[in-house]
Amino acid sequence: MPFRLLISLGLLCALLPLHHGAPGPDGSAPDRAHYRERVKAMFYHAYDSYLENAFPFDELRPLTCDGHDTWGSQTLNLPPCMQQPQRQILGNVSEFQRVVEVLQDNVDFDIDVNASVFETNIRVVGGLLSAHLLSKKAGVEVEAGWPCSGPLLRMAEEAARKLLPAFQTPTGMPYGTVNLLHGVNPGETPVTCTAGIGTFIVEFATLSSLTGDPVFEDVARVALMRLWESRSDIGLVGNHIDVLTGKWVAQDAGIGAGVDSYFEYLVKGAILLQDKKLMAMFLEYNKAIRNYTRFDDWYLWVQMYKGTVSMPVFQSLEAYWPGLQSLIGDIDNAMRTFLNYYTVWKQFGGLPEFYNIPQGYTVEKREGYPLRPELIESAMYLYRATGDPTLLELGRDAVESIEKISKVECGFATIKDLRDHKLDNRMESFFLAETVKYLYLLFDPTNFIHNNGSTFDTVITPYGECILGAGGYIFNTEAHPIDPAALHCCQRLKEEQWEVEDLMREFYSLKRNRSKFQKKTMSSGPWEPPTRPGTLLSPENHDQARERKPAKQKVPLLSCPSQPFTSKLALLGQVFLDSS
Repeated sequence: MPFRLLISLGLLCALLPLHHGAPGPDGSAPDRAHYRERVKAMFYHAYDSYLENAFPFDELRPLTCDGHDTWGSQTLNLPPCMQQPQRQILGNVSEFQRVVEVLQDNVDFDIDVNASVFETNIRVVGGLLSAHLLSKKAGVEVEAGWPCSGPLLRMAEEAARKLLPAFQTPTGMPYGTVNLLHGVNPGETPVTCTAGIGTFIVEFATLSSLTGDPVFEDVARVALMRLWESRSDIGLVGNHIDVLTGKWVAQDAGIGAGVDSYFEYLVKGAILLQDKKLMAMFLEYNKAIRNYTRFDDWYLWVQMYKGTVSMPVFQSLEAYWPGLQSLIGDIDNAMRTFLNYYTVWKQFGGLPEFYNIPQGYTVEKREGYPLRPELIESAMYLYRATGDPTLLELGRDAVESIEKISKVECGFATIKDLRDHKLDNRMESFFLAETVKYLYLLFDPTNFIHNNGSTFDTVITPYGECILGAGGYIFNTEAHPIDPAALHCCQRLKEEQWEVEDLMREFYSLKRNRSKFQKKTMSSGPWEPPTRPGTLLSPENHDQARERKPAKQKVPLLSCPSQPFTSKLALLGQVFLDSS
């Protein structure tokens, strides 16, 4: 397979110099240069092990030095794709350039595969968009019209169009799975988790802005609004919903698994698009979350209609929350919650999947740590906001514990049980895409990602002069950076195209009304405005779909693209009194 060329070429940066100057006993802050180089070495140890032992499988099995498919091989040779932004951030420009060329020759989306709509968006679409926007900075020769055109952008658009059939539901909320060749399978479960519905606006709005096709942003916004309209009277959303009926199937409300990136994308979408409505929606949720789920700077799970505690646990996936709080300027609350989570890390050398807050210990069968990035992600955001050396200490502890506990000959292994540090034969893809990236950025204050606007690049597009690379990057939930300035580079194209479409819709509406008065019939049926490939529903049809009363359906088993709940911890009882 041509992609195998990456194996030998990827080894060129494996032997990196290590600094042996860890902080001394005087309590000084960790040496950022020392740990930056160690993190870089971690990345190449894991990445080269994947290429040498596992490619083209989805993931590396580090204990047996081979690979396996975890998503039915639906990642479409994704690991090289999602590592393009990573290699650019780490400074390996030549590797970035080579992978761009190989991707164009090897990735094919016309395959008979059932793909997670959520995962394909954050990994494939997000990875390709980020790589497209970083291409010129990496020295790739871009085509005329970039960033409004380019092979990686066209690939991202092709992948996103494969997901559009999932949004063709009465509510506008997408199915969780779609077949890349045939669309939504008959009999596909209509039950999707909240995160699987509300995690599209970053990638899809970026795609609409760059291509001039509003369909992507349109469907993402409709999905967000349907979730907003489905919240309970006390302002909370549940965990799983039926996308055909709009009825909640799982009514646990919290900030963790199955819900997390919905809140994340309201904030990041608001910042990316300067959208006051999205931010207002999040701030309303934030009030309800603080009123009903926060106890002593921990966040529990509650019943979405009553606010009564259902699961008094902390999940490792919730550790993104302090970073999200920092993005809205709530630094004091963010630091208090972060320090709670950090105490759990120091207790075990990692974050267990579930942590029983009243008992102060792990939950049975949830004792593992798959090298998740969320707490490190929060540390990076908070360190940029505060400069507090405590955040560097978390980074130091993460490097030391991951290397000591999980490093093996062929990569880094998931920690199966934090109580005895037994390992599992798996290295999740997010370890490379997110965990290592956030660690590196924590220890690299001069990285271009942290640009404060003092430097920038000017590019000439067919629509005028454009400023890029001035900072303010927005990370999607898979840690692929998006340059918000790029969304304005192709604005004229988008505005002109949308203006034409609005005129066409207005013309169609006038003609339809005139036909009613004249009581004429046309054998060929009413005239319809031409649609672009992939356009699903006009705004009028979206309104009709929302007003249509959905038929009652028998609720099937839950399916969720995010980390699922497989254990209800209600047996622990309600441990917090209403008066607390």
